[in-house]
Amino acid sequence: MKFSTEELLAGIRSGNKRLIAKAITLVESKKAEHRQQAEDLLKQIMPFTGNSIRVGITGVPGAGKSTFIENFGRLVIAQGKKVAVLAIDPSSSINKGSILGDKTRMEELSREENAFIRPSPSSGFLGGVANTTFETMMICEAAGYDYILIETVGVGQSEVLVADITDVFLFLKIIGGGDELQGIKRGIMEMVDVIFINKVEKDNLQKAKNTRLELKRALDFIPPKEKDWKVPVVLGSALHNEGLQDVYEKIDDFITLKKKTDRFNDVRTRQSEKRFECWVQEYILSMMKRDNSVEEAYIQHKKNASALISNPSTEAKLFVEKFLFKD
Repeated sequence: MKFSTEELLAGIRSGNKRLIAKAITLVESKKAEHRQQAEDLLKQIMPFTGNSIRVGITGVPGAGKSTFIENFGRLVIAQGKKVAVLAIDPSSSINKGSILGDKTRMEELSREENAFIRPSPSSGFLGGVANTTFETMMICEAAGYDYILIETVGVGQSEVLVADITDVFLFLKIIGGGDELQGIKRGIMEMVDVIFINKVEKDNLQKAKNTRLELKRALDFIPPKEKDWKVPVVLGSALHNEGLQDVYEKIDDFITLKKKTDRFNDVRTRQSEKRFECWVQEYILSMMKRDNSVEEAYIQHKKNASALISNPSTEAKLFVEKFLFKD
């Protein structure tokens, strides 16, 4: 059943989870007829957005992201807040499919009235997010969700886009998983705002403390992302609800500091500008490929790049120059 823009807007504003999901599906669609309605809907919800706390959560596979999000989300709900979880699953490079199993992994949270969980495929989009994660976040904000938790596909140097659409970047770390060096990669450490060392038990407490010390030493060599903010490293166990209250308080302290120094709105303004630039690139390429001759040239230059006839960047430059600078 197709819903009108007015019906979707009313459903979003009333917190109807079914219609919220329908609106997100519309925004994620690449069909031309859906894009126009999606643009109309996004334009109408804008006055109701911007009132949430946006938290990006990343970590190596096995760090316990889903368990953390489930129990942290329930803690936030206990504070009288509403929580939306946008879980990004990696898409297969072969058939473009995705498991989308986060609702199964967060079974208890999914039963909460004040929680909304939306798994989305990355569809090959880099940066740990899906191409429309920002727009999906806007829909959840318009629906009145106070906290938007974005679970990324996994930690890596491409996670920068997660930091570019959130207010707080939270890094989940585990000990003894062979990822000690991974944990102190400069790219991640430059973006992180709060670190949570997960799965801490009595038998590995000392190792956890040593890992915390290593991380703090690494952070000392990196210029602070926010003035007057020293990245906290919290020890705990998401499974046993240990340390989650501390993380909640650290996030609150961080947001309070950013708002006090006017950095909060400045950062969000820059984030919107980056999304604009991203969509400009998307639309330019899409519009260029509507021309058959452009499409043929695009395919040929792409083949040249894939066959290593010449450097991919050279082929891209030749393709763009051919059509942007033609007489």
